[in-house]
Amino acid sequence: MAPVTNAAVLFNEVPTGYPEPGKTTVYDSTQTIDLNSVALNGGILVKTLVVSVDPYQRGKMREPNTKSYAIYGLIVIRKPPYFAGEPLYNYGIGRVLRSDHSDFKVDDHVTGQLNFQEYSVFPAEAIPTRRIETIIKTAEALPWTAYVGAAGMPGRTAFFGYKEFAKAKKGDTIFVTTGAGAVGSMVVQLAKLDGLKVIASTGSDAKVEFLKEIGADVAFNYKTTDTLEVLEREGPLDIYWDNVGGSILDAALGCTKNFARVIACGMITGYNDGFTGQNFKNLWLMFARSLFINGFLEFNLRPQWMAEFNNSIPQKLASGEIKYRQEITHGLEGAGLAIRNIQLGDNVGKSVVVVAHE
Repeated sequence: MAPVTNAAVLFNEVPTGYPEPGKTTVYDSTQTIDLNSVALNGGILVKTLVVSVDPYQRGKMREPNTKSYAIYGLIVIRKPPYFAGEPLYNYGIGRVLRSDHSDFKVDDHVTGQLNFQEYSVFPAEAIPTRRIETIIKTAEALPWTAYVGAAGMPGRTAFFGYKEFAKAKKGDTIFVTTGAGAVGSMVVQLAKLDGLKVIASTGSDAKVEFLKEIGADVAFNYKTTDTLEVLEREGPLDIYWDNVGGSILDAALGCTKNFARVIACGMITGYNDGFTGQNFKNLWLMFARSLFINGFLEFNLRPQWMAEFNNSIPQKLASGEIKYRQEITHGLEGAGLAIRNIQLGDNVGKSVVVVAHE
């Protein structure tokens, strides 16, 4: 069989500010691959079907010697920086075309850190570091795109963090930032299932409407409405789910009850400005109100919550009990723009790139 095109999205250079398609990332269609003869080195050849676009990828677009939250502890192995000239990678779903590895067979579906590339070889030594493993649909009605979104890492992030740290009681009040996003929208709905009052913020009026559709009691556009005024009127808060950091985190801390739970999931306000800092006025309330503040990463909580997630969430998504929204980019050519849009908050729903069909 003659070699076929093996297009990819390459990391090109470290951005200043927001990533730019064609500059930070480059679509490259010059590479080819012989699917029948390419060496597997004890591994597998995978056809990429879908890959996820997530805010945290901006933190990987850095100089290799620059310290980041993603190079401490266990994450040294799992989330190194992107390297110039190499394909981007992130959570994805693919299908095995050839296998020299005893754990995988042809036509298995796999998930893990897959390349933004049409076809990839994962040698035996790369399989554990890229966390490549087989995946079976636990809700057949869901498309594979959902398994990198609400039924995948973002959904697990919301479920694991909420179950572990929220200590929610019926009647509690929770504030969720980026409430219309892949993680935030799941938190909103989990909280409503538990009988909480949900305040949620987002960055556009269209997203406010989506928040109302999924049950938020108070939904507002933080770009046109003063967050502190909303929280002072609708609070105080028993739980704050933070995806943004910055001035909104400070406002939320100021509106907490004694013994409130603050769950730190992300800090997108700092991803593109190098974390230049926020002049916090309310940090002292951590001790004055005996706040419980927890940060976490999804994979650290897998042992506690993965089984319960798999046994419940995909089925609730398939039945419509929990709603999700996707923003799908068809083809790797548009991946660079999708990456930029998620940093700007211009996406509506979980951002997913469909690379190929079965």
